[in-house]
Amino acid sequence: MEKYTALLGDLWPEFRQTLREQLATDISLIQDIDEGLLSHAGKMLRPVLALLFARATPAACASDCIHVAAAAEILHNATLLHDDVADRSALRRGKPTLYAMMGAGPAVMMGDFWLASAVNCVMHVSVRDRIISHFARVLRLLSEGQLLELEKAQAPDAGETDYLRIIYCKTASLFETTCRCAAIAAGATQTQADAAATYGKALGMAFQIRDDIFDYGNSASVGKPVGIDLKEGKVTLPLIGALKNSGTSAREFLAQAGDFEATRNFVLENGGIEYATQRMNAYISQAVQALEPFPASPFRDALTEIADFAGKRQR
Repeated sequence: MEKYTALLGDLWPEFRQTLREQLATDISLIQDIDEGLLSHAGKMLRPVLALLFARATPAACASDCIHVAAAAEILHNATLLHDDVADRSALRRGKPTLYAMMGAGPAVMMGDFWLASAVNCVMHVSVRDRIISHFARVLRLLSEGQLLELEKAQAPDAGETDYLRIIYCKTASLFETTCRCAAIAAGATQTQADAAATYGKALGMAFQIRDDIFDYGNSASVGKPVGIDLKEGKVTLPLIGALKNSGTSAREFLAQAGDFEATRNFVLENGGIEYATQRMNAYISQAVQALEPFPASPFRDALTEIADFAGKRQR
């Protein structure tokens, strides 16, 4: 992401400063946890997208867009804190999770603190009346996605429709909201705001499908454990594709599935990776096409590159 943060110029350090200000507190425990979380914050893709849309819209209000970017990043990390508790995850980005270090209670409370901070951040946007409903909607969708995934893991009959709904709610909805609200805050037209939302949703769908393809890869090349989704009863697109191609139901397959290596071989032999890749590439094309209402600029080019990268990334 360094290439794109450099392209953003002074917007990026201003965003980083705003992020810290919105999380500021005089409670030392929260300060220490915040520092740990911010030091391993990952790609920060959502705020990069928000600020690229700000730069791609000449009428942009920098302060408003920065607060949208900060709200999106804080909300994303709040959901990760909660997800780690729900999934009992010991590691996140190669580091011990707050859940693993301090237990479920502190992790949930910190997630709540970050969630409240995200809402407070939205309230600093001058056009908050136009974006608050979008943030309220995404909060509900994020929760629905987590619970639907839990329901389908307990009764593994999920098909492609359920899968697509889950990844839209859990991943793509926040990309969609971030891009739409950044465009609105930047003074974009309604057509451009809708296009930004279409881009964000399609990119988020492609991004998650790519992650699910990684789960059938190789730990050494991917850089994280593989096979986790299957162990948790989650049926993702590579397996769905292989099941479709072989004419086997998910329930029937999982009832007699062997170890992960056997399942991976089944997916590879029955074209599951190719099936998922085809769906992913369709979303990438949709994201790129959605950028047409924005004038040609290095920032629109960067958004195109990020969409292409979503399908080519190796980890």
